[in-house]
Amino acid sequence: MKPTDTSNPEYFHKVVDCQYACPAHTPVPEYIRLIAAGRYADAYMINWESNVFPGILGRTCDRPCEPACRRGRVEDKPVAICRLKRVCADMKDDIRSRLPKIPKEKNGLRIALIGAGPSALTVARDLMPLGYTIDLFEAAPKAGGFMRQQIPSFRLPEEVIDEETGYILDMGVNAHFNTRIESMKALIEDGYDAVFVGTGAPTGRNLKLPGYEEQTQNSVFIGVEWLAQVAFGHLTEAPRDVIVIGGGNTAMDCCRTALRLGAENVKVLIRTPIDAMVASPWEIEDTRAEGIPILENHSPLEYIVENGQLKGMSFEIIEYSMTEDGKEVFTPTGQLETIPCSMVLLAIGQANAFPWIERDLGIEFNDNGLAKVDDITFQSTLPKVFFGGDAAFGPRNIITAVAQGHAAALSIDLFLKGKDLEERPAPGTNLVSQKMGIHDWSYASMVTEEHRHAVPHVDLDKAIHSHKVEVELGFDAKTAFEEAQRCLNCDVETVFSANKCIECDACIDICPVDCLTFTDNEEEAALRKKLNVPAHNLSQPLFVSTEVGTGRIMVKDEDVCLHCGLCAERCPTSAWDMQKFLYIQTKAFNAESNQANPTQAEIQ
Repeated sequence: MKPTDTSNPEYFHKVVDCQYACPAHTPVPEYIRLIAAGRYADAYMINWESNVFPGILGRTCDRPCEPACRRGRVEDKPVAICRLKRVCADMKDDIRSRLPKIPKEKNGLRIALIGAGPSALTVARDLMPLGYTIDLFEAAPKAGGFMRQQIPSFRLPEEVIDEETGYILDMGVNAHFNTRIESMKALIEDGYDAVFVGTGAPTGRNLKLPGYEEQTQNSVFIGVEWLAQVAFGHLTEAPRDVIVIGGGNTAMDCCRTALRLGAENVKVLIRTPIDAMVASPWEIEDTRAEGIPILENHSPLEYIVENGQLKGMSFEIIEYSMTEDGKEVFTPTGQLETIPCSMVLLAIGQANAFPWIERDLGIEFNDNGLAKVDDITFQSTLPKVFFGGDAAFGPRNIITAVAQGHAAALSIDLFLKGKDLEERPAPGTNLVSQKMGIHDWSYASMVTEEHRHAVPHVDLDKAIHSHKVEVELGFDAKTAFEEAQRCLNCDVETVFSANKCIECDACIDICPVDCLTFTDNEEEAALRKKLNVPAHNLSQPLFVSTEVGTGRIMVKDEDVCLHCGLCAERCPTSAWDMQKFLYIQTKAFNAESNQANPTQAEIQ
């Protein structure tokens, strides 16, 4: 194998598994260390630069970082990264003085943002400091999009949404609430230099089975629309018997909300087994903890209606299996079951709707009704119109919407400056030794044996009787410190200098996971097999050094390294060093310097 090029910023970026897995590439270990040090405002700002909504995401993120967490290779459960994010949001001081300064003199260019969800707000956050004039149009009375309309208050309090959307609106965004855009053509004719569409996936899928048309009272609701009605106070109660159909997070939100609005008998029905549900495991766990049964392998057949009133639903029990290529197979058993109910909430998927975009503008659409959008630049086939969030590629999650908002903002800035959108600025990085003496480091390198801490919840009886009472209490300072200590500091890299190595094998002897090997060079497949511990995870790279004195090479399996620093402590010649790697994805506001923005530089 060729020697590893550690100057390529993507090499160590991939080693920091949590940051690499985060769509917004948040520097996770960096803010976790700041939390452990009690520097909550600093940790918040590190988050805010990347994911924009730390308090919101600290409660609701889908957590792609956690399955990637290296701690999960040491024990069963990863670091509670998401809940630590909430800690810095809850415990920070006032950070408004640290937000970007907005130029009083504008640059003369006007941008329209359609929708006030996470992607559009991210675009505003990135472009306002550059002097653009931004008009934000939102059909609802408040900002937040599906964060406000589809996530119940018992998971995400309204005041948290108000605070974090307020940071952006207070930058001077011209916000037009209760204003629905009815024509893209009219908007463009108003003279905007660029338009960003962040309208989400506003419509849920209906299920018009036999009996649907016979119900004279509206008793079958699309889940996302019903949740929005609850969020804005238009619905305040639910009937006694409620069925929720669907196995995603929206279904979990629907059933738990119905329980809080007075329903006494709430059931969730899904076509798959519970272990095949698409809902997040923690959402399923919280739902079942509140006594809501999830009935698996039920395929809906018919609404049972008497004299115009919904009385129940009939289901067929099915057998579920998967083919070798991953396709789901539902096999009828002929067994039927009727379940009484007086309301059904449908949470079987969401869809986009763009009836307000005229089809003669030059914006091309695909067969799924989505605009044809470049997956890097987020530009549509009409150059001045960009899409992001669920409006771009369909329903995802908040952190993905934020990441797409960052990418679209950079594209808009490049577009309005007449630059090539394909030539994206490289990320900013640095790599700095953590040595503070012969055997001391500037970070806690010891691997703690603490197990993952559970987040405390309010009393169940109190929780289920109010849809406004937040269920999770969050970590206190002591628990947050202990949880933060579980982080393995994967951004502090083991950096090897072959010209200093005397091949004494001290590092080999002390490595607790046997991830180091001196050996003769070979092709990668053969090399992976001959290491002290064979490296089977092909998704993680091998570090391969240049030749040491005997002509051999040092090989390190990045997959199992704990970043404990013992190799560097033991090495008598400092051939190994522990160096902190910071990866800063370029955004519109730091594209010119291609370095850490002022807030991050201040924190270092």
